[in-house]
Amino acid sequence: MNLHGCGTALVTPFRPGGSLDEPALRSHVEWQIANGVNLLIPAGTTGEASTLSEQEWIRVVTVTVEAAEDRVPVFAGCTHNATAQAVANARRIARVPGLTGILSANPYYNKPSQEGQFQHFRAIAEAVDLPVMLYNIPGRTGVNLDPATVLRLAELPNVVALKESSGNLTQITEICNFAPRSFRIFAGDDALALPTIAVGGAGLISVASNAIPQQMAQMVNSALDNNWLTARRINRNYFSLMQAHFWEPSPAPVKTTLALLGRGNETLRLPMVPVTDVTRRKLERLLGELGLLQDSPGDNLRVF
Repeated sequence: MNLHGCGTALVTPFRPGGSLDEPALRSHVEWQIANGVNLLIPAGTTGEASTLSEQEWIRVVTVTVEAAEDRVPVFAGCTHNATAQAVANARRIARVPGLTGILSANPYYNKPSQEGQFQHFRAIAEAVDLPVMLYNIPGRTGVNLDPATVLRLAELPNVVALKESSGNLTQITEICNFAPRSFRIFAGDDALALPTIAVGGAGLISVASNAIPQQMAQMVNSALDNNWLTARRINRNYFSLMQAHFWEPSPAPVKTTLALLGRGNETLRLPMVPVTDVTRRKLERLLGELGLLQDSPGDNLRVF
């Protein structure tokens, strides 16, 4: 399995009343693939996984896999801070037919040691036959997965990749330099996609690609093809939008962007709430400045 390119950390569409909107999810998956996205991550942070029931979590993953139809890999978000529960969850989600692998973040709240994290991730990896992608996001979990621990985990046969959201380019570079050549490192922050690829990363798992999949896919794949002129142009043009998706807690801003583009609504589940009117107006103004509001829903948006 050659993991590379632009992946999307999928939003989970909800109906205005708060229930899961399966047709909207299928449509979103189809739109992502049609616009060149290389990898899909359902039920992660951007997918509001922590607010999904177990049945809904499995359903979101199942619908994504069915809609993808083996055209791109699908790695299901599968995170828990209790190792025994994380193992049980991994075994259960691994039974979804056609699922490529799982993505699991640091155990949150507990703040385990590096050895504790190693044992946690090893238990998950040994519980399933599917490939496992580690997810380091200390800003949300309260603990960093150090390079030395990543390298230990990379020796396990089915630990195949890392989504790196520490924001620490030195750390990312160290992992890229010393990990096995088959181990894939993905930027977990849109703003660090090009720097991560420049030091040896395999691509990006993106929030922005929910709204601008064609542009983000072209940017990432141009960089991977050493077409840095095109990659930098796209990055320069859309960097402000990448940053705007974190003006308020994610995924509220990107759901607002999708709503403004006519591709969804702003429904979230508590404790997440829609963006303020001030932020909504700023997003609308930014989308207008980028020329994105001139396109009708479903059309290809502007690409360099």
